[in-house]
Amino acid sequence: MIQVQNLSHRYGERTALDDLSFNVERGELFGVLGPNGGGKSTLFRVLSTLVLPQTGHVSIDGMDAATNQAGVRRKLGVVFQSPALDPMLTVGENLTHQGHLYGLRGSDLAARIDRLAGLLGVTDRLKDRVDALSGGLRRRAEIAKALLHDPELLLLDEPTHGLDPRARRDLWDLIGGLRAERGITVAVTTHLLDEAEHCARLLILDEGKLQALDAPAALKREIPGEFIWLDADDPEALLSSLSGIPADTMTVTDGRVRITTDAGARLAGEILSAHHEAVTSLTVARPSLEDVFLARTGHRLEEVEEKPAGKKRRGRR
Repeated sequence: MIQVQNLSHRYGERTALDDLSFNVERGELFGVLGPNGGGKSTLFRVLSTLVLPQTGHVSIDGMDAATNQAGVRRKLGVVFQSPALDPMLTVGENLTHQGHLYGLRGSDLAARIDRLAGLLGVTDRLKDRVDALSGGLRRRAEIAKALLHDPELLLLDEPTHGLDPRARRDLWDLIGGLRAERGITVAVTTHLLDEAEHCARLLILDEGKLQALDAPAALKREIPGEFIWLDADDPEALLSSLSGIPADTMTVTDGRVRITTDAGARLAGEILSAHHEAVTSLTVARPSLEDVFLARTGHRLEEVEEKPAGKKRRGRR
């Protein structure tokens, strides 16, 4: 459904996308995980034809995104990170005007609105003004708007931005239901690790570069062993005192001692027995997507902030 080949994009001296290549299969739930400023929104703008590729090639369902924008847009439903509903209009009015943009009228448009409102749980809100809705209901209305013309590809840019945890869970349940019912292809950008777990395949994007691409479970299997996380009043001193234990790696990361080992439970018991006065808490965990991101990029996901143009952005090591 999506083919991206050697895509690069720059803003002045800053490289937002750097020789990016990947495919998205029809019917797939595909995720792009990365920090703010890592290139996700630029990629989203290129895929949605808001920005033309500067270098490389992008096609949607076989159509060139640079030369056949009208054809590509008929295939797309887009939910932007920023609200795209008119807050002074009702939900029904927003959907009606969206339908008119695609040439929909009369009973066909009314039937589509009723069907989607029911599917997305906003039937009783069609006569309510958008500015009176909660964040979760607004997102549902925006998805209904994006689906009104029966697109084959739904692009969601940080779809749970600003939502509370319950609304986030509800929205992901909704996305799963849409795929099951309509067979639609979904591509979603996120900087949230728990959301990335929903995706069939995940592209990790950092500083505009593809750092990894695979199913979340497969990416986590690349990280060997287990992790022991130790909290202490003086983590550097604790690290020094642990220098003789049999571990693959030991570092201080974000003020905590991080140990990689193939014998997590046994080694954790030995550490607590010998260093219980220095250790304030201990956690044993299997590798997570956060560990994958750290291994691939050298920094944690939440450590990266958007860098100014022309400046190198680094995470803490």
